[in-house]
Amino acid sequence: MISQFFVLSQRGDNIVFRDYRGEIQKGSAEIFFRKVKFWKEDGEGDAPPVFNVDGVSYFHVKVAGLLFVATTRVNVSPSLVLELLQRIARVIKDYLGVLNEDSLRKNFVLVYELLDEVIDFGYVQRTSTEVLKSYVFNEPIVVDAARLPPPGPGSIFMQGTKRMPGTAITKSVVANEPGGRKREEIFVDVIEKISITFSSSGYILTCEIDGTIQMKSYLTGNPEIRLALNEDLGIGRGGSSSHAGAVILDDCNFHESVHLDSFDVNRTLALVPPDGEFPVMNYRMTQVFKPPFRITALIEEAGSLKAEVIIKLHSAFSSSITANTVLIQMPLPSFTTRISFDLEPGAVGNTTDFNQANKRLEWGLKKIVGGSEHTLRAKLTFSQESHGNIVKEAGPVSMTFTIPMYNASGLQVKYLQIAKKSKTYNPYRWVRYVTQANSYVARL
Repeated sequence: MISQFFVLSQRGDNIVFRDYRGEIQKGSAEIFFRKVKFWKEDGEGDAPPVFNVDGVSYFHVKVAGLLFVATTRVNVSPSLVLELLQRIARVIKDYLGVLNEDSLRKNFVLVYELLDEVIDFGYVQRTSTEVLKSYVFNEPIVVDAARLPPPGPGSIFMQGTKRMPGTAITKSVVANEPGGRKREEIFVDVIEKISITFSSSGYILTCEIDGTIQMKSYLTGNPEIRLALNEDLGIGRGGSSSHAGAVILDDCNFHESVHLDSFDVNRTLALVPPDGEFPVMNYRMTQVFKPPFRITALIEEAGSLKAEVIIKLHSAFSSSITANTVLIQMPLPSFTTRISFDLEPGAVGNTTDFNQANKRLEWGLKKIVGGSEHTLRAKLTFSQESHGNIVKEAGPVSMTFTIPMYNASGLQVKYLQIAKKSKTYNPYRWVRYVTQANSYVARL
């Protein structure tokens, strides 16, 4: 049971606010945003997804740069409320096509109608886009795709030499195309978040992949589809597929619409996709895999009040693939006062910064092509001498990135078949693979 729900912009502006029970004082949105903002400014990193202020529990998730927040005074399951916030964001995106501040403001009537059907007096009623179609009748006001930021490499569907703009899936599932035409298309994303810890010598200490097969359907008539995965896919350590190169998942779970009658035989999933975006399958893998990056870091004293840091980064994927928005961070000794950076000759798209408040080195790379190497040297100046091992005062090095069209686990969607034949169904190749860093750490 929740008391309030609201959506805030990055500036703290209240875009959507609904008070379901009237038991929490006014100004809760301002209290929440002030707490989250000061949490980061105090050098403690991002605020946790759940925290309590004066007896009020705040739950929040960040989606598309917006903060989706719920409040309550009673003891509820945090995972339940966080999942509810994610589902509300997904439903709104299904209806609006684009989830951002502009689309929410233009469609506030539709958004409030959705919220009143999803939650009643603080209790969850329904979160399925398909079920909500029977109760919500307002039409979305479509945000002009030309006003959206230009899609980057991570926003392009690709298969071979074909490319489809990212705006191909920024359409509402309830709105028709101009002329009353229906969008007969279906899109599939395989999204993986990897966690790796490297030792100081570059060996892998721990590794894990959390993945999901995400689907968004615009097909009318809800035809049955069949989704085929790797034939040598194994589930659990005792899986039948144990030969070299086989993909072994530790565990997985499926959407309620998926039928597993033939999954054990030929690794094929049968389902009738509901309207909107939904996870077909979630999986986890701890089998050793080839990491997309190798990162090594070294810090050594260069005098009584000086030290030098050397960070080397090697991309181990194909040269036809490009990683985007790469950010490397390294905590430094608390008595560090100044840093001078030295990049490679001809380095393009690199940014360096010394976060004085958090005593952290930050190195950003706009793009990294597969097979390339990059090195950063930084000279540190201290306010006092180090009385211990300087290595213990710094690190570890952490890294975030996004790699479109790269798949770390080896899980592949082999084909998708639509049981019901129709000339209007778009046969465009639709699979997009995306790999992101969840926790990518190298020890010193």
